Amino acid sequence: MLKAGDVVVATVQFTDTFEVKKRPAIILFEELGNVVVAGVTSNLNMKGIPISKSEGAVKDSVIKLNYIFTISEKMIYKTLFHLSKEKKRMIFDGLMNNLSGLKV
Repeated sequence: MLKAGDVVVATVQFTDTFEVKKRPAIILFEELGNVVVAGVTSNLNMKGIPISKSEGAVKDSVIKLNYIFTISEKMIYKTLFHLSKEKKRMIFDGLMNNLSGLKV
């Protein structure tokens, strides 16, 4: 059972190529077998929310809130760990900030 805040390994497609790889991602939500995730990178120069080895990441990494996509739940291979409440709050706040232009 997938939960918001799970860090998983999933098959993802890169935005600039047709290449697909198994990569870490953060579950944002799941509905009817469709899973909305945020990408994770080990490139610490990228903008985003940091997650560290001490939190459970394989490497110090960054959650990329500008790289959100939908995948099938069948594309998820395994769950690695679950984010803390504080880290989930940072993601929520970051997403709300990114979506503030939709506010009417």
